[in-house]
Amino acid sequence: MAERVRVGVLLSGRGTNMIALSEYKRREERAYDIALVASNVPEARGLVAAKRLDIPIWARSHKGMEREEFDRLVDAELRRHGVELVALAGYMRLLSPDFIRGWEGRIVNIHPSLLPAHKGLDTHARALEAGDQFAGCSVHLVTEDLDDGPILARAEVRIRPRDTAETLAARVLEEEHKLYPPALDSFCARLRHPAVDDGR
Repeated sequence: MAERVRVGVLLSGRGTNMIALSEYKRREERAYDIALVASNVPEARGLVAAKRLDIPIWARSHKGMEREEFDRLVDAELRRHGVELVALAGYMRLLSPDFIRGWEGRIVNIHPSLLPAHKGLDTHARALEAGDQFAGCSVHLVTEDLDDGPILARAEVRIRPRDTAETLAARVLEEEHKLYPPALDSFCARLRHPAVDDGR
C-alpha cells in the first residue's frame, strides 16, 4: 500500500475542521496523515486539540512581520516536518504569492460558500442578503486569486426562512466536517496514484 501523504494543517481558531480531518476513517486505509498543525495565533484552541491528538504543533504570531517573512517561517517549518500538501482549516490570513507558488497544486482550502459565489468573508450574511435559496461549502485548490482555484467538492445547505448568519453558519460547519475529510482523502489518493496517460 502506498505511503500516506503528509499533510500540514494551517489554522487560526478552534480547529474543528482539523479535528474532523484527523478523526476521519474509512474502510480502507486513508490516503493522508497530519504531520503538523501550524498557526499564526499561539493561543488558538485548535493547537490544544492537536496536542491532545498527538499531532506536532508550531505557532508564532504574525504581528509585526511582513507577510512574506512570516510565510517563509511557515514554509520552513512545513518542509522540516516533511509536509507534502497544505490544508487550510480556518486559517485567517491571505498567503503570499511566493508561498502559493512554492506549493502550487498542493494547497487545499475549505470555504464556507458555494463557490464561485461569495468569495472572501461574511459569506453567510451575504448569502442571506442576496436572497439565496442555498448556502454551503466548497473544497478547492488555492491559487493566487482569492477563493478562485479549481473546486474539488461542494455541499449544499438549504436556507430556512428564519435563518440568521449564525444559525446558517452552524449548519454549514456541520457539512464542512462531513465534506472536507473525504475530499482531501480523494485528492491525496490521486496524488499517490496519478492517472497514467500512455497516449493510447
